[in-house]
Amino acid sequence: MPGEDLQNRPEGFQRVAQALAARGHPHAARWLEASARTSQEAADALGVTIGQIAKSVVFRRKADDAAVLVVTSGDQRVDEKRVAAITGALARADADFVKAATGFSIGGVSPVAHLTPPVMLIDRELFRFDVVWAAAGHPNGVFPLSPQQLVELTGAPVADVVQEAKPA
Repeated sequence: MPGEDLQNRPEGFQRVAQALAARGHPHAARWLEASARTSQEAADALGVTIGQIAKSVVFRRKADDAAVLVVTSGDQRVDEKRVAAITGALARADADFVKAATGFSIGGVSPVAHLTPPVMLIDRELFRFDVVWAAAGHPNGVFPLSPQQLVELTGAPVADVVQEAKPA
């Protein structure tokens, strides 16, 4: 039974699965047998392009130590200066900060069900895809959604926060 499986899963995965169900999300969190800590690992495990992985990048806002979560496409690099122009000055977030601030370990940071709601931005690049896959609270957990569903689930604004493509 799915409920029995959920009870045997890590707490972060359970929290995300319950949040998705409570919000009426049409797709349950999925447990992968292989760890998907990186966008490439997730894409390989799911048989999708790396751009369809909605990766979570966490920063620490200098002014108040708030977590700043940027959800972007797995094939993009976040431009810290663009994010800081929206959120205020940023610092790097180490693994301990990420875990304490979000309740998730790096490689499993979900866009939903945080212990403390972060400042969040959704990168416009995700809208290139009909379906993207986000982390579900653990490196082995994922769930599918459309970029618009991501906006609806999180209430986060959409912004241009990735590095410009270098001319070939």
